Amino acid sequence: MPVVEYEAKYLEVDPAAMAARIAAAGGEHRGGRLMRRYVYDTVPPMDGRWVRLRDDGTAATLCVKEVTSDAIDGTSETETAVGDFETAHALLGRMGIQHRSYQENHRDSWGLAGVRLEIDSWPLIPSYLEIEGNTAEDVQVAAARLSIDMSELTSENTTKVFARYGIDLEGISDLRFS
Repeated sequence: MPVVEYEAKYLEVDPAAMAARIAAAGGEHRGGRLMRRYVYDTVPPMDGRWVRLRDDGTAATLCVKEVTSDAIDGTSETETAVGDFETAHALLGRMGIQHRSYQENHRDSWGLAGVRLEIDSWPLIPSYLEIEGNTAEDVQVAAARLSIDMSELTSENTTKVFARYGIDLEGISDLRFS
């Protein structure tokens, strides 16, 4: 069953300075890790909809994401755990579903009053903070606790964030840290 994501991004952050800011606001550090993902088109392909197989360092998940708008609640996802990242990738390939890209990013996770804060660092673009809550109000309250004005947030997906820097993320088949 699809679940609506309530999230917004605060772009161009210094990861160490943002971590200190979150800690000063009472945030709890939950660790950092390398995130790996394969991205696949849906069948038939649809704009704003894709399949993601992700390994977050502790678990692997398979998800269909659908973006309907750039609003805080503009993305829904249907996700389930899978036993093994590489085996799930091989299984999708055996079913004839070929990935269009492989991507890596580093994520530093925090919690603040029930809201998930992720400092995401990707190759090729500046780091950003993702604020994800159970409601749009949760996102707004967390931003205020971090002294971030709502006008400074975007709910654009990662593909659109890359486009801000003149990079076509969908045109990159292999995005890794060197």
